[in-house]
Amino acid sequence: MGIIAGILGTVTGLASLASYPALLYLAGLPAVSANVVNKASLMFNAIGSCVSSTRELHGHWKELGKIMLAIFFGGISGAILLTTLPSSSFTHIVPVFIAFGGIMILLPSKKAESKTNVETDFDPEENTHKVRTGLKTVGIIVLTYLIGAYSGYFGAASGILLLVLLNRTTQDEYVVNNALRNVAMGAANIVATIYYAFYAHVIWVMVLPLGIGFLIGGYIGPKIVRVLPVKFIRILTGILALILAYTQFASAYNIHLF
Repeated sequence: MGIIAGILGTVTGLASLASYPALLYLAGLPAVSANVVNKASLMFNAIGSCVSSTRELHGHWKELGKIMLAIFFGGISGAILLTTLPSSSFTHIVPVFIAFGGIMILLPSKKAESKTNVETDFDPEENTHKVRTGLKTVGIIVLTYLIGAYSGYFGAASGILLLVLLNRTTQDEYVVNNALRNVAMGAANIVATIYYAFYAHVIWVMVLPLGIGFLIGGYIGPKIVRVLPVKFIRILTGILALILAYTQFASAYNIHLF
């Protein structure tokens, strides 16, 4: 299940679609405990993806560092929320974020045709342009921090949210943003795991085999992304996210539409 989840994670951002239900229904763990084990294991997914994505990450290491910094501090906030808020709050808020991520990834993003056009499309007044650019940068940082917080809190579809943000605010290709997403989310998983080690119970005997699977799947996933059409990946990701949102909604509210 770790290998399958690792591939899903690096291709669609939905590793938890496979790993989280396995921990809940196969291992029989309660929701919060399953999430803690899942987050600790996901660290290995980022490592495998980083090794496999050096081609896409070339020339983007500085950008990756900035994203990881915001995700890191957001992850701290999310981990604290997970261990302080009631379990009921945790289970009821999750479907909303997953559904939002699925819908947003399905909606096409409107990018400029070239970087040159973007650079020349600015307000006639230079100071106004700088202010707007600064506000946009701050907004992106805040949103990245919030995604990191959600990832540290739960994480399902958090990778999709970050990918949506990158696709709509940068001119990088999808495969580059996907690689940035895969590695950057590891920052939230690392800080969350460190926090859990001190303030929560981590079932390490489950983390090891799941983590090894994540490592293998995380290495395989980026190679698949290079050959699959971007449109197909987006549609697949959106559909899987909406399916996961429904299952989590049905479980949280005990409502089954079919």
